[in-house]
Amino acid sequence: MITISILILIVAIAIPSFNKYLSPILLTRITAIVLFYSGVLALNAFYIQSIGSGIGVYSGLFHVNIISQHLDIFILLIGGLILIPRPGIVEYIKVLSNSSNLNNSVKGNSGSTLENISTSSKIIHSEILTGLGDKYSLIILFSTLGSILLLSSSDLLSMYLSIELQSFGVYILATLFRDSRLATSAGLKYFLLGGLSSCFILLGAGLIYFYTGLTNLESIYSLISVSSFSEISQGLTLGVILIFVGFLFKIAAAPLHSWAPDVYDDSPTIVTIWLTIMPKIAILILLLDLFNGSTSWNYNLTLSNTEYSFTQGYEVIKNLLLVSSLFSLIIGTVVGLAQSKIKRLLAYSTISHIGFLLLALAINSEQSIDSFIFYIVQYSITNLNTFLIILAIGYLNFFNKFNSNKKGFRYGVYSDTKNIENLDIRFITELKGQFISNPLLSISLAICLFSMAGIPPLMGFFSKQMVLYSAIQSGYYFMAIVAIIVSVISASYYLKIVRILFTNEINSTVSSNNHYPLNKNIPFVDIHENYYVSYYITNLHSFIISTLTLIILLFMLKPSLLLNSTQILSLSLFNC
Repeated sequence: MITISILILIVAIAIPSFNKYLSPILLTRITAIVLFYSGVLALNAFYIQSIGSGIGVYSGLFHVNIISQHLDIFILLIGGLILIPRPGIVEYIKVLSNSSNLNNSVKGNSGSTLENISTSSKIIHSEILTGLGDKYSLIILFSTLGSILLLSSSDLLSMYLSIELQSFGVYILATLFRDSRLATSAGLKYFLLGGLSSCFILLGAGLIYFYTGLTNLESIYSLISVSSFSEISQGLTLGVILIFVGFLFKIAAAPLHSWAPDVYDDSPTIVTIWLTIMPKIAILILLLDLFNGSTSWNYNLTLSNTEYSFTQGYEVIKNLLLVSSLFSLIIGTVVGLAQSKIKRLLAYSTISHIGFLLLALAINSEQSIDSFIFYIVQYSITNLNTFLIILAIGYLNFFNKFNSNKKGFRYGVYSDTKNIENLDIRFITELKGQFISNPLLSISLAICLFSMAGIPPLMGFFSKQMVLYSAIQSGYYFMAIVAIIVSVISASYYLKIVRILFTNEINSTVSSNNHYPLNKNIPFVDIHENYYVSYYITNLHSFIISTLTLIILLFMLKPSLLLNSTQILSLSLFNC
C-alpha cells in the first residue's frame, strides 16, 4: 500500500494539471490517511492462519510474523498521529490590491478569520510557510517504508537496504528546512555520523558472509547449531558485534550518543518528533530478533578441541548490551542535569530510556521481553505527546510575541528566509509562566514528564517497574540498583521543567496582557506590506494531545488490554 501510494504521489506531483491542485496540507493529509489505511490492512493480515508461524516473502528476504505485524500497525499509527497536527498552523497570503480595505476590515474586527476579510481583496497566492512543500509527504512515506521493511528483515542484504532506506529518509527530513542554518547543520552532522554507523553494519554483514557464505539469518542460525569450528564462531561474533555497534550508534545508545543532543536540538521540533520515535522502534525490534535468534549460540556445546565456542560469542554480545545499557543510564541522567535547552534535555532523557530498553533486551527472558515491548509502546506514546505539547506551546509563544509587537515580523519567520526556526521552543526558561496562559497544556506536559520520571500510577511507572522486576528475577542486582538510582536522579530535571511551568513569573519576551487562550480557536490576523498572516492551532492537534494524555493518566484503570498483548507477543517469540 505504501509503495503504491509513493508511486501515485510521484506521478501526481510530476503532472502539472494535478500538481496545481495539490497543496502541502492536502498532501500531508493524504499521507496520514495512507498510513492509517495501511495499518488497517496490516490488521486484516491476522486472519491469515499461517501468520503465527511466520511467512517468508520475496524468497526469504523478509519474514512476516505476529510480532512484526503488531509493530507494523503501531508504527503506522504513530506515524499518522505525528502527521495530523502538522499542517494548517501558519498561512501566508499575498494580496495584490485593496490592501487598505483589507487592513481596515481586520482592524475593525480583532477576531477576524479568513472568511471575514473583505471579498473585494484579490487573493492570488497561498502557501504553507513551513519550508516543507510537497517533498515532506514523500520523505515520510519512504522513511516509514524503510522502518516496516526493517521490522520484517530476515536477510543481511534486506536488513542493510531497509536501514539505509529509513536512514536516508530521515537525513533528508532533518535538512528539509534549507533556509535554516541550524537545521542544515543538524542534517549534515546526522548524515556523516549515520553514514559511519552504516559502514559498521555493512562491514559486519560482509564478515558474516565471508565466514559462512550465507546471508539468510535462518540459515546462519542453522549453521551455528551444527558447526564446531572456532574460526566460524570468531568471525560470526566479530560480524554480529559490528552490526550491533552500528545499530546502537543509530539509536543513540551511550557511549555512541554524542550526535543525538546536537541533532535533536538543531532540528525543528516537528522533525525531532520523528527522529526520536520512528527510527528507534524498528531498530530496537530488529535487535530483539537478532539477539533472540542468536540464543542458539547458547545451546551449542563447548567442545574440548575448540578454543572458542558460540556460547562465548553469545556472552560477548550480551555483555556489550549490558555495558551500553549501563553507560546510557548514567550518561543520560547525569549529563541531562546540566542542560538548559528543552530538546537537549529530552535527548538525554531518551538516552536514559534506551538504557532501560537495552537492559531488558540483554536479560532475554520471557518476562524481560514482555517489559521490553511494553516499554517501547509507552515510550513512543509519552514522547509523542510531550513533543506535540512543546510544539503547541511554541506556536502560542510566537503568537504572543507577534501580538505584543506589531513589528513582529522580525521575531518570526515571515522574512525572506521563510523558515519556522523561531516557532520552536529552545530554552527551558521559555516555558516560564505557561500555566497562567495555557493551564491545560501545562498540566498535560506535567503528566507526561511525571510519566517519564516513573511516578506512580502513570504509564511510565509500570514500564520501569516491569524492567526492574525482570532484572531482579534474573539476578542482575547491580544493574537494577543503578537503574533505580538514576530514575530518582532523573526525576529532578523533570521536576525542574514542571517548576518553571507553574511559576508565576512570565517570560520577559512575552506580553502578559496578550495571551492566546487555549479554549478559543481564533486565528490572529495582521497586515504588513500587502501580506497578512493567519495563525491558529488545529482542533486535531488539541484532540490528539488530550487523548494521549488520558491514555498516560488512566492506564491503570484498564491495563490488561496492552499488558496481555505484550505478554502474548513475548511468549510467541519464545515458542511457548
